[in-house]
Amino acid sequence: MNIRPIRTEADYTATLKVVSRLVELDPDMDTPESEQLDALTTLIQAYEAKNFPIDLPDPIEAINFCMEQAGLTAKDLEPMIGRHNRVYES
Repeated sequence: MNIRPIRTEADYTATLKVVSRLVELDPDMDTPESEQLDALTTLIQAYEAKNFPIDLPDPIEAINFCMEQAGLTAKDLEPMIGRHNRVYES
């Protein structure tokens, strides 16, 4: 098992290919392949967190998105927040 840090885009791409191959093998737990898969995915997660950070959404936009996905309206929030005008203040 040859595991190295991911420092460059080329390292990242090569590691993704190895992980893809390992996922296709679907190794049993506690095998060298599953341990390699676990280690490489941890390295990939660390590289992605450093190089491709995801900003947190605006709280109001996140609430609006969740409401839209659930088919809710401002009226549906009144039991939790208060009267209609109070919902729009939040």
